[in-house]
Amino acid sequence: MLGGVVAAAMKAGASAAEAVFAERAALSVSVRLGALEEVEREESRDLGVRVFVGARQASVSGSDVSPEGRDRLVERVMAMARLAAEDPWAGLAPADRLAGGKGLDLDLFDPAEPDAAALEDRARAAEASALAVAGVTNSGGGSATWSSTAWRMVSSAGFRGAYRATASSLSAQAIAGEGAAMEQAGEGRATRWLADLPAPDQIGVQAGRRAVASLGARKIDSTTAPVIFENRLSSSLFSPFIGAISGPSVARGVSFLKDRLGSRVFAANVTLTDDPHKARGLGSSPFDDEGVANQAMDLVRDGVLTSWLLNASSARQLGLPTTGHASRGLAGPPGVGVGNLTVSLGQTDQAGLMRDAGSGLLVTSMFGPSLNSNTGDWSVGCSGHWFEHGEIAYPVTEITVAGNLIDIYARLVPANDLEIRGHVNAPSILVDALSIAGK
Repeated sequence: MLGGVVAAAMKAGASAAEAVFAERAALSVSVRLGALEEVEREESRDLGVRVFVGARQASVSGSDVSPEGRDRLVERVMAMARLAAEDPWAGLAPADRLAGGKGLDLDLFDPAEPDAAALEDRARAAEASALAVAGVTNSGGGSATWSSTAWRMVSSAGFRGAYRATASSLSAQAIAGEGAAMEQAGEGRATRWLADLPAPDQIGVQAGRRAVASLGARKIDSTTAPVIFENRLSSSLFSPFIGAISGPSVARGVSFLKDRLGSRVFAANVTLTDDPHKARGLGSSPFDDEGVANQAMDLVRDGVLTSWLLNASSARQLGLPTTGHASRGLAGPPGVGVGNLTVSLGQTDQAGLMRDAGSGLLVTSMFGPSLNSNTGDWSVGCSGHWFEHGEIAYPVTEITVAGNLIDIYARLVPANDLEIRGHVNAPSILVDALSIAGK
């Protein structure tokens, strides 16, 4: 099918073309207080087409994959391309950079497909375990999901590739206290294989304990103090970093790291590794979304920034080879993204970071981040716990932590308590002094 679409576009006058096809099935079940709340089943088949007419490009997508529907997509996208503005950097990835041969087996597809009853049982068990924690007074519910995706791509440059992947998740939300003193917290995990998920009782107990630990949260005075971001959310510190080393951002000059390639950005003992070939990784793929061969690489080695994240377009604009980091949906030109980004481990655990810091803030929840992408000025709403003499003292809420990410990255200290929770993972992180806005 895809080869025929590409051939039709070329016959219609395209100088280059690619077609992608995604087939997805998903099932989700949610419960609350032991009662079934929602069961949702989704199935979709979608086709995306991108064409080039000289330096002009356009892309479309649609769910009608019949021969007639495919013909209409090609007709539409060709008409759009002829009217598009010229982009001197547009084009398919170079043929010599494309992945070839048999695709890598990254163990991303779990053949076990749970039914709604099995997911409901897991969601109920997680919620029941949360409700059983002493001090939990109510439930925000439990949820279990499963999904399967097949992705195929063909281009006029000679690339043909396909892979399948599954994902399963389980979560629970617990409520502790009553009225104005009520606190809510949750726990959730996602994995490629269902068998790799933590047991439902582990999910529920963690949600319940976090809710109870937040009871009695108070506001604190504004201050400057050490801040520790726990490993459940410390990866959020690195989302702005990914954006800042994005080739398109660097090429447009809207990155606070645009002049730092080859310079020390983190402390000398910090390495950030991106591995798109990690077995069962949530960000793994055998090739990038332009068909380029991808590979594990240190984006930061011993504190030094070694590479941008480049797709074909930004690579041309910057005069560099693409790095295999193209990321795209069915429509629109590719952007960039990481595979599985992991921050290297430090020498101590979270408790050791607290002992080293003495007194400060342990952040356990973050919301509403704000970033100036040109300067790196960053702030985020937080709640968590104040610690003194290396020990948790009391929960805190309604605070904002702020600083400049260039300064934060240069001074952060990682712990050794890494947990794999997504496609970007970091251990607990200590920053020795940050501005904390309280009451």
